[in-house]
Amino acid sequence: MQPLKKDPGGKDEALRMMEEARRVLQNESDSIAQLKDRIDATFVEVVHRLDACKGHVVVLGIGKSGLIGQKIAATFSSIGLPALFLHAAEASHGDLGIIGKEDILLAISNSGETEELVRLLPIINRRKCTLVAMTGRPDSTLAKRADHVLNVGVSEEACPLNLVPTSSTTATLAMGDALALVLLEKRGFRPEDFAQHHPGGSLGRRLLTTVEDLMHSGDEVPKVLEDADLPAVITEMSRKRFGTTLVIDAAGLLLGIITDGDLRRLMESGKDFQSVCARDLMSRSPKCIGRDHMATKAVQFMDEHSITSVVVSADGQQVDGIIHLHDLLKAGVI
Repeated sequence: MQPLKKDPGGKDEALRMMEEARRVLQNESDSIAQLKDRIDATFVEVVHRLDACKGHVVVLGIGKSGLIGQKIAATFSSIGLPALFLHAAEASHGDLGIIGKEDILLAISNSGETEELVRLLPIINRRKCTLVAMTGRPDSTLAKRADHVLNVGVSEEACPLNLVPTSSTTATLAMGDALALVLLEKRGFRPEDFAQHHPGGSLGRRLLTTVEDLMHSGDEVPKVLEDADLPAVITEMSRKRFGTTLVIDAAGLLLGIITDGDLRRLMESGKDFQSVCARDLMSRSPKCIGRDHMATKAVQFMDEHSITSVVVSADGQQVDGIIHLHDLLKAGVI
């Protein structure tokens, strides 16, 4: 391959670089697209086997295939399917001990003839575990010894020399993702389930934080009695800084809510402020959310109703607390 530089035709180096990058991306995109026609009964059976697996999914590979295998194993684990990666070379030096008969072995080799992997096949077969091959050659030694074969072959690599593993590794990775996400859908996997395996970082904060974790309760909740006059309403709203106040009866049960917008509308109406009490200003049946809901649900709820505060209440009467949009922002939920 000639180095990218100015050529006699006048194309400069930058243009040739961009053209080459587009060719690579198109090649890899086409390789993934070709996999769609290979999704068949074998793929479905492999998903069923993964779903019923009582042991671990052991992903076996070496070299570039091994690196792809590590990512596939990590993806499986992230959706609650216990998986680990086994280096094919290390396997023959004692690490085969991690494989049990209830495990599913997912062996990755584009050629299907990788020496370190093929050498292990007789031992793997004797252990009676399920062997799934991901290979570009359905007629290879690996494919012939496998219980199920997923064809991830590509017509050519994106490498202009057709040597460096590029499109083949991309296709293998995509097939691994397809297995994982179809299994996720089959199991009815929810965001809360995903969160259990991702407790750290911003993702964990968004998925694990509940309304109860962030809500204000007790004296922090802005509240006035239904017969409170306008100065008392304004004082409570200013003191608690939520831009709103709840209206309760003598038993502490929720009757309604007053917002800054209600105050503005009162001023625009020209009514006599002296005769107005909280009962006259409030909106009845305020929006409520349960304390056990995920904080992300509160964000969605606020967005749907174009509000910035939500009352925390299980039955719309007993007040547990209040949560504000700023609480969600500060917690990194948004």
